[in-house]
Amino acid sequence: MPKLLPTKIYRWTRSSFPLSFVVLLGCLGLLALFGWLSQEVLEKEAFDFDTTVLLWLHQHSNFTIDSLMLRITALGDPEFIVILLTISFSLLLGFKRVWAAQILFFNCLGGLILNQGLKLVFTKPRPQLWTPLIVEHSYSFPSGHALGSSVVYGFLAILLARQYPCYRLGIHGVAVVIVGSIGLSRLFLGVHYPTDIIAGYAVGLLWLITCVVILQMGGKR
Repeated sequence: MPKLLPTKIYRWTRSSFPLSFVVLLGCLGLLALFGWLSQEVLEKEAFDFDTTVLLWLHQHSNFTIDSLMLRITALGDPEFIVILLTISFSLLLGFKRVWAAQILFFNCLGGLILNQGLKLVFTKPRPQLWTPLIVEHSYSFPSGHALGSSVVYGFLAILLARQYPCYRLGIHGVAVVIVGSIGLSRLFLGVHYPTDIIAGYAVGLLWLITCVVILQMGGKR
């Protein structure tokens, strides 16, 4: 066993090598995707399908769909996320899951910094294709709702799946539906381009994977 590698980390890495390899390939793919989108945005290149997709979705808009999308997008609003995180953090501390609570805080803080920092780097304006039902004042790329929902709901799903392994598939499925629906709602409401959503998911998943790896290294604490 390598002298420089802690025993717990070494055993975890060796026992999960096939999965780790797949995750590594996935991370490289996400990095490549975000890198390509970032380059295009920095060069002020337009994606033709961005406008096409938004206009097509807007053609199917009606009062019922708009109302539904407003409710779904609220699941990714900062106000709701703060309430959800406060409850989750309190429960983790109450069950003496201090390590998980610490990583949850680290996970969310990092997601917030990434979101705000990247928006200031790219300064991409939001779509102006029709009068939106909600007004957003921040920049468009990447989508904060897509990034934040991936980080928050994804991490909470990981924690729940660890606690209730027999319901793992269902828990992950619900998280995927919530995160995907939030991204779709941003498109229906006309406040993001599809590439904003894709970039938000890419960054969010990369950061989520990083935090899950750190969580795993801490074991069941």
